[in-house]
Amino acid sequence: MVVKLFSDAETLARAAAAHAAASMRRAIADRGSCRIVVATGASQFPFLDALTQCADLDWARVEAFHLDEYVGISATHPASFRKMLLERIIQKTGLTKYHFVEGDAADLAGGVREIGEQLTSAPIDIAFVGIGENGHIAFNDPPADFDIEDPYIIVELDEACRRQQVGEGWFADISQVPRRAISMSPRQILKAREIIAVVPERRKARAVKMCLEGQVSPLAPASILREHASTAVYLDKDSASLLGPTMRGALDKNSQMTIGS
Repeated sequence: MVVKLFSDAETLARAAAAHAAASMRRAIADRGSCRIVVATGASQFPFLDALTQCADLDWARVEAFHLDEYVGISATHPASFRKMLLERIIQKTGLTKYHFVEGDAADLAGGVREIGEQLTSAPIDIAFVGIGENGHIAFNDPPADFDIEDPYIIVELDEACRRQQVGEGWFADISQVPRRAISMSPRQILKAREIIAVVPERRKARAVKMCLEGQVSPLAPASILREHASTAVYLDKDSASLLGPTMRGALDKNSQMTIGS
């Protein structure tokens, strides 16, 4: 894992987007197409906006999946990740190959199986992920299941995760936040050839410290990213603000460091 530090969230977003676009172009050149997984939370918006502005990226050769979706809300709900994917990527790029996690499907289990089969029909080239305030990746809240191999799973959302959604303005109060979601599993995320984690903002600082400096543990779900050698974590000074002096000193000196695998 490579950890990179930037002065602010906008600089971080542009750098991560340039990295992502270069990797996507390389996959297209090598294999004729690029399969991506996209995180669509609020902290990802500047990165996604920058990515859609990258020149010479052939979106006609890109196939996209998203990480998660709430159970029971429609694709028109303001908090729907399908809606965000449509507005933030599909409508801006003309992307035509995409697969939605249908959180309001009549046959929820059948829908989970179907999109899992679509996802695993070929390798994923790049997964774009974030880290939640409680340390989750996708909607794998602590303690996350690090053993299950299913590509998508139905999970219970913890209170910290649900309060984050209220804090970001997607719901008026916690009673409106769904208690369940469909999430890509941690093991499935690790099957991507490359992972780019975009983690700006001070509200993520505690989770960043826990996931980068603590034990690899289901109690810090994003810590599992340290088991993947081709992961790059993009931080700004706010999200890195609680890192210990050894890691923070190395980042301040060189702007990046390698940890884990």
